[in-house]
Amino acid sequence: MRFQFSVIATAMIVASPALAIEAFEPAPNVAGISANAAKQLGAIQPVKMASGSKNGMSWSAVSRVIGQTATSDVLAPSNTIGGGNPIYKPSANKSGTVALIMEYSNGDRFICSGSVMADGRSIATAAHCVSDGAGTANPVKTTVHFYNGNPDERAVNPGASETRSVTAYFVHPEYIGEVIDQNDIAILRINKEAPASAQRYDLFTTNDLTGTQFNVAGYGTRSTTGGNNGNTPPFGARTGYLREGDNIYDYAWGDSRFQDFFTTRDTTGQFAGQNFFGFAEVEFSFISDFDNGLQAQDQSRRIANAIGLGPIGNTLFPINFGVGAREVGIAGGDSGGPGFVDGKLATINSYGLTFGTNFGDFGGGLNSGWGEFSGYVPVFIHTDFIATTAVPEPASWAMLIMGFGLTGATMRRRRGVTAAA
Repeated sequence: MRFQFSVIATAMIVASPALAIEAFEPAPNVAGISANAAKQLGAIQPVKMASGSKNGMSWSAVSRVIGQTATSDVLAPSNTIGGGNPIYKPSANKSGTVALIMEYSNGDRFICSGSVMADGRSIATAAHCVSDGAGTANPVKTTVHFYNGNPDERAVNPGASETRSVTAYFVHPEYIGEVIDQNDIAILRINKEAPASAQRYDLFTTNDLTGTQFNVAGYGTRSTTGGNNGNTPPFGARTGYLREGDNIYDYAWGDSRFQDFFTTRDTTGQFAGQNFFGFAEVEFSFISDFDNGLQAQDQSRRIANAIGLGPIGNTLFPINFGVGAREVGIAGGDSGGPGFVDGKLATINSYGLTFGTNFGDFGGGLNSGWGEFSGYVPVFIHTDFIATTAVPEPASWAMLIMGFGLTGATMRRRRGVTAAA
């Protein structure tokens, strides 16, 4: 999700009169989906779904988890330096992770994150950062801020980093604007090549991420204490500082072990129609949970056991205690940022998700603490889309394909059947 300054959400910004960009991602947009998307869906679902329930299990899309300890200094309320636990500060290979500032005609400004692609002219990010659905209006201006190597300097402050302007937006044509949507990916073209100091990322295209440990980064909401604490007034932990951490892709919602609890198939066996989270495709939407080393907070397993699988769930879904002190979840402003496996771009940060207080919260209430989910769009289902958009000139095609490692056949995502009216 995007994060708008002054409103806690996932990844955008609103500037104060002093030009100090304060970003909090707004709640999911509930405006009508695009006319094209409505036509595809038979016009049965005119509003994006940010919450829902099925068989007594309820969910809400929120993104407020950060790290287990502080990712920001504690100099309330200005937070003028980055600070925080140094284990979350970016490593050398994050030089190609960028901050995006989107500006709209009504004056709203938002922050998201992104990654420099192999061609040096394209930025991968989440579609929801720049679109309410394929065919809807893009921002009037998007500025790309490159990491300057100083984790304690705010990259989006004027003059703090080298910048580029976005000249073209390529939103996945099947992104319909739902909060949970495996097509939540966009490629942005910049006006000139990224700085030489910015790393270019190849793609990790293995066809299943289940159980894989990954590294994730972004410029979103931080905390002076850890978790969803110390990031609201008067603390005011600011966005725009690059941070990273680790987690494990627990599974995708289309995992066969769920027996289609979260997905819906048509008579031909293809995923289509309304599913647990709405009408967007979610078969390959991968998630991680926020573990703290205790079985009680292993939400990925607890959810599996709660959907009616019975004792079999204990066998099918092994206990996951997490990866230790660097375990993180994505927060407002991290949307569009990268998930890396072996130094290659494996996923795009997309959404946060809670199933309520019965599934892992540690402080009482919906505080987005231990046990909450973060959601990701895998690039392996979008290699065709990326290869045909992240190329500034036809002559670059062969070089880009080689850089992405797409010399073999790519996996084509299955197309859902249009829902009946």
